[in-house]
Amino acid sequence: MTILVLGGRGKTASRLSLLLHNAGVPFLVGSSSTSYVGPYKMTHFDWLNEDTWTNVFLRASLDGIDPISAVYLVGGHAPELVDPGIRFINVARAQGVNRFVLLSASNIAKGTHSMGILHAHLDSLEDVQYVVLRPTWFMENLLEDPHVSWIKKEDKIYSATGDGKIPFISADDIARVAFSVLTEWKSQRAQEYFVLGPELLSYDQVADILTTVLGRKITHVSLAEADLARLLRDDVGLPPDFAAMLASMETDVKHGTEVRNSHDVKKVTGSLPCSFLDFAEQEKARWMRH
Repeated sequence: MTILVLGGRGKTASRLSLLLHNAGVPFLVGSSSTSYVGPYKMTHFDWLNEDTWTNVFLRASLDGIDPISAVYLVGGHAPELVDPGIRFINVARAQGVNRFVLLSASNIAKGTHSMGILHAHLDSLEDVQYVVLRPTWFMENLLEDPHVSWIKKEDKIYSATGDGKIPFISADDIARVAFSVLTEWKSQRAQEYFVLGPELLSYDQVADILTTVLGRKITHVSLAEADLARLLRDDVGLPPDFAAMLASMETDVKHGTEVRNSHDVKKVTGSLPCSFLDFAEQEKARWMRH
């Protein structure tokens, strides 16, 4: 069995690739990058270029590895990627793939939009087995701009979440769940896992943890949705529509949409997910002032 890992250099796919490599599991990385340099077998994959889809399976054949029988399916949440996602699933089925692991999100139910539509499509196919992973917000988001710059330069976290809480999850734990599912496949027809962290935290609580870890006061600045959208647009430079979408998602959190509990990480992997405190201790150098 060879596993195709899409989203090659993304947060979860890169970590999954390392786990598969270390375990000696045959896999092939599909990446939109044409300049990939690394220890893994890689092939170019572009959601908007169907020629690259069939080339993935040709590459596996030319490399003399076992045929691809499972796919870690990572796409964007943009509406324009839904139809290509459905078509790729059908192409993969025609090539003999009968197992899919779809990375979706905690707030995207089956059949609603983006990855939820792919979820529904997989569910409609009686000849495939699939697992859908529904993680919540990544801890690693705080290691990227604009958050990392706000924390390092201003000692602040800006959000429109108010006192809404999120069960933040590490990308390492998402990758561990994906690895376990792909390498220890149970004979289920369909399965859905909520991949959540061990605790519900508001950004006030996140700021308190960072204060303790970093040894300087970090403050959460609570903004109205419109003000956050303006900040993301004017100061950070995000496109207006994208800034508005992110601000709207944070307002949803304010209203409790991410207040969830799940033991699925422990159920699948046998160990608890990382706490935000442990994550912050591991990554504190990223927020330190130099």
